[in-house]
Amino acid sequence: MLSLLKTSVIFAFSVGLITFALPVLAGCEGCLCPGDPCKLCPLPAMENDPIKPNEPELCAKIREKVPPTSAQPGSNEYFPSLDKSVMVCVNEGGDVIRNKQRNAEYPSRVYCKPPRSVKKD
Repeated sequence: MLSLLKTSVIFAFSVGLITFALPVLAGCEGCLCPGDPCKLCPLPAMENDPIKPNEPELCAKIREKVPPTSAQPGSNEYFPSLDKSVMVCVNEGGDVIRNKQRNAEYPSRVYCKPPRSVKKD
């Protein structure tokens, strides 16, 4: 009887936690959400990264002004490329976003968020 009560209490708390956490997980906000809502550009561009379909114009400008690199993050060759990419991003009106929690969809440490296009009335 006691083990049935323990099991019921654990089950009830589990359902409660899942119910509480589900809206938080589903309500991702910001640019580092699944589906790339902000059309981010990894900085610096890497040689082995494919060009995304519908790549923003700013990403192409960065790739044009700072050639993609094969240097690994943390190496001496990586940092000058990162610095130049950040400068181009900012000079072209983009925002630099640091990625602290890398995953399969967002493997880079730094991203450039292209500016929103302003619609004129």
